[in-house]
Amino acid sequence: MRKILFLTLVLTHICLFAQIEFTGNLIQYVKPLVGTKNMGHTYPGATVPFGMVQLSPETDTIGYEKDGKYNRDVYKYCSGYQYDDPTIVGFSHTHFSGTGHSDLGDFLIMPTVGKLQLNPGTAGNPDRGYRSNFSHKNETAEPAYYKVELDDYNILVELSATNRVGFHQYTFPKTDEAHIILDLISGIYNYDDKNIWTFVRVENDTLITGFRQTNGWARTRTVYFAMVFSKPFYQYGHLKLDNNVYKGFWRKFDERKNFPEMAGKQIRAYFDFKTEEGGKIKIKFALSPVSTVGALKNLNAEIPHWDFDRVKYESQKLWDTELGKIIIEANNRIEKETFYTALYHSFLSPVTYMDVDGAYRGLDLNTHYANNFNNYTIFSLWDTYRALHPLFNIIQRERNADMVQSMLSHYYQSVHQMLPVWSHYANENWCMIGYHSVSVIADACVKGNLKPDMDKALEACVNTAKNKYYDGLLYYMQLGYVPEDKNSSSVSKTLEYAYDDWCIAQIAQKSDKPGVYDEFITRSQNFNNVYDSTIGFMRPKLANGKWKTDFNTLSTHGQGFIEGNAWNYSLYVPHQINQMIEMMGGRVKFSSHLDSLFTMHISDEYFEETEDITRDGIIGNYVHGNEPGHHIPYLYNWTGQAWKTQDRVRMIMETMYSNSPDGLCGNDDAGQMSAWYIFSALGFYPVCPGSDWYAIGSPVVKSAIIHLESGKNLRIEAKNQGHENVYIQKVFVNGQELNRNYLLHSEIVNGGNVTFYMGPEPNREWGSMAPR
Repeated sequence: MRKILFLTLVLTHICLFAQIEFTGNLIQYVKPLVGTKNMGHTYPGATVPFGMVQLSPETDTIGYEKDGKYNRDVYKYCSGYQYDDPTIVGFSHTHFSGTGHSDLGDFLIMPTVGKLQLNPGTAGNPDRGYRSNFSHKNETAEPAYYKVELDDYNILVELSATNRVGFHQYTFPKTDEAHIILDLISGIYNYDDKNIWTFVRVENDTLITGFRQTNGWARTRTVYFAMVFSKPFYQYGHLKLDNNVYKGFWRKFDERKNFPEMAGKQIRAYFDFKTEEGGKIKIKFALSPVSTVGALKNLNAEIPHWDFDRVKYESQKLWDTELGKIIIEANNRIEKETFYTALYHSFLSPVTYMDVDGAYRGLDLNTHYANNFNNYTIFSLWDTYRALHPLFNIIQRERNADMVQSMLSHYYQSVHQMLPVWSHYANENWCMIGYHSVSVIADACVKGNLKPDMDKALEACVNTAKNKYYDGLLYYMQLGYVPEDKNSSSVSKTLEYAYDDWCIAQIAQKSDKPGVYDEFITRSQNFNNVYDSTIGFMRPKLANGKWKTDFNTLSTHGQGFIEGNAWNYSLYVPHQINQMIEMMGGRVKFSSHLDSLFTMHISDEYFEETEDITRDGIIGNYVHGNEPGHHIPYLYNWTGQAWKTQDRVRMIMETMYSNSPDGLCGNDDAGQMSAWYIFSALGFYPVCPGSDWYAIGSPVVKSAIIHLESGKNLRIEAKNQGHENVYIQKVFVNGQELNRNYLLHSEIVNGGNVTFYMGPEPNREWGSMAPR
């Protein structure tokens, strides 16, 4: 009888997971329009996983500057697209996903018919330019495919992409006045002097090559291109809006029409065609960080044909493969679409940054070759060290190892001898704070996923952390904290430097470097120096050792914190959580403090000047719409009240994420917001990257299979899962009941089974043992 019962249970278990084995077509659950409304700052266009090309529509031309000052409206257009806009300006080839500052928007293409217009017009007067009205009813966004009808021109637009090549397919009406506009002025976060130089060669009646150099967020960024048409144009020309006194001897030519060279700062080119009804003009547009020759190599290697449907099919199969790394059974389709859209957004960046032959432009502006690794760029590290790179250490291990190698290549090319802080396109842009490359390296190191020599990686981390002229580090090393009167956002910097120093200590311990370990584990205690026990909060301290007097714990403005306030940032000691809790009065008082954070009200006045924080992403005084607090809901695990973590985490997933265009409560920040959801939906989260454990929360999936690169599988099941059953009753790992509220990395990457038993009421006895 026992044998029969055992076999029945085994067969039931097998059947359950057989139902969720990969059957393809996971792209049906991805909604690229999620996050395009309000402040998600995502784009809906075509790209492949970690692809260099992001071919996507721009819906307005808002400039960075207005009346000589920063134009706050430009912030809405970090990805170029806002869902509520009624017009499309064109389709450009480079975009950030979810960032809170911006650049890119290179090489905008717009198909038109009728009278040629070389001005984009404005949202208020669209008819005075080449932009077109459109409707979401006639818009389709899928992974690697975007389609829209341009209402003003009766043109059907279809876009797809490979890694380095964008593929356009435009279906025209019958006309003798069909135009393809190539706007080399257009860009995201644009201003009058952003374009340093643009250069175009008309090689023949189907092939165009050139480059653009800009001075924006990346101040020395050059992108090369090769553009080929499926049919010859019969005439072409350009408008140059430069106002240079010096013309040189080029003035002997009429360069405006049918002249095969175009050069200047402000250029819009056009290419004219005649089309029959339903006639198609296709464009393959390849990018390169190195040269037009490299762009042509990329084009010929990746799309040596003109079959648009083939490219769409093959690129969507790439997405199905990557999405298939995690197969879930959800409670409903909305949750399934929310999950796979988050996974999709997690796989958009960092992006490939090298040609098919391995050539790429380095930080020193020289050409380098990636030997035995793929080179990547777009490292939004203040955001992505928290959950995105830890996610990659589970399901994208090979790629994450290459990303670490890319960071070390950056270090070797850096005149500052520093790892990247926030880098893109062979430029360090110095955005945000900390030196969180060391967290990414430490996490890879501790989890056995470090390609480079560990000693060299440690050397890069140490030199980065000892750069005396970087952002208050000299004061930090001398005083044990960053003084607010010498360097702004001082408390945030002190706290984040202390965590990063702990990460360096972990690498030193792995490398058997006790001297380095002792130095940085001591530095990692510097968070103590900015805690004011008289008020119970982290607080800015001055160079003379005194506290800043004019201090408000609620305000995000000028209080020593970056994109946060004392309530949220005082909880940022991820490497010494138990010590932080004791410092703040013990477990009972700390739990009550967390309760207050989630239930109090904060007025808009305290964050209205911080554009990265909006009401949409706030619960009480907890800010989920920005990164510094992403670990906070999990801190109840250290108070003996793990059930409160389960309640908060599930509530956040249900209220801050959805499958609609406004389905993100803040900037997706290069995938970090989405990675938080992926981890939390599976039931665990990396509260302290660089450690080997994950805090348990409350899974939202019914079951999941994580396909690991090793060939092993981790199977997750949430028994009694449901909207009301948010509380964990017990957890089993490979058949053994777990007496702690965390999972070990080895328990995940070695495969096996994790089973959560859920219920509608808290089990207040479960989960009292947290990581030390």
